[in-house]
Amino acid sequence: MTNTKIVAICNQKGGVGKTTTTVNLGIGLAKEGKKVLLIDADPQGDLTTCLGWRDGDNLETTLAMLMEKTIREEEITKGEGVLHHKEGIDLIPANLELSSMEMNLVNAMSRELTLRNYLKNIKNDYEYVLIDCMPSLGMITINALSAADSVIIPVQAQYLPAKGMTQLVQTIGKVKRNINPSLKIDGIVMTLVDSRTNLAKETEQTLRRQYGHLMKVYSSKIPVATKAAEVSAKGESIFSYDKNGTAARAYANLTKEVIRDGEKRKDRVRSSQVR
Repeated sequence: MTNTKIVAICNQKGGVGKTTTTVNLGIGLAKEGKKVLLIDADPQGDLTTCLGWRDGDNLETTLAMLMEKTIREEEITKGEGVLHHKEGIDLIPANLELSSMEMNLVNAMSRELTLRNYLKNIKNDYEYVLIDCMPSLGMITINALSAADSVIIPVQAQYLPAKGMTQLVQTIGKVKRNINPSLKIDGIVMTLVDSRTNLAKETEQTLRRQYGHLMKVYSSKIPVATKAAEVSAKGESIFSYDKNGTAARAYANLTKEVIRDGEKRKDRVRSSQVR
């Protein structure tokens, strides 16, 4: 499989819906017929738990182990550590061992490229790889940005993230300049939106005013929904748990936007090659 797109779902602020977005965008893409791999790049292992693997400490193989093997240049067998979810996506899980990997990377050769080097051997089996980043801008997140083609930034609608957004955009810019020149920001997706409140509307207006000229703000907005909060304990996506709910419709629309943007980008590349 060619033309794999690797997307880091990233924001150093916690509680903005990174994991929920990774799960539901990933499974939304699978429902559209795409072959999808999700990577849990957070030692808390929330993505792993959300998809139903609750006993993270007893997982046979995790992202930390695979990155350790990559650093040591040990052979990794095809499909090693990949878990298969009933809704059609694959997962590379994580647990607290990833915290020690953060420290191990400090002394590793080409430390920012460990995840990228691992993905070279697996990414061609997929059309989309989504990386759920931890809420920090440490070495594991730098690895995710170095491996990614692009970034999607979930932003909580009840909180104006001006300072944090500036720091994140600066970090992405540094990675682009120094490590990964092809890295792009696909856009900002607003999460936990209560459209009845003035604060949500003001946050959206401010984001579009301050960042709209630099990056896309997705039209699809993820609403505050009880079912969306419940689903993280069920080991399934919002599409399976509440397929007719507002959150499911919002994630379906976001999925279509992401696919549409990807097709437009491919068309631009093809037309430039023809010229």
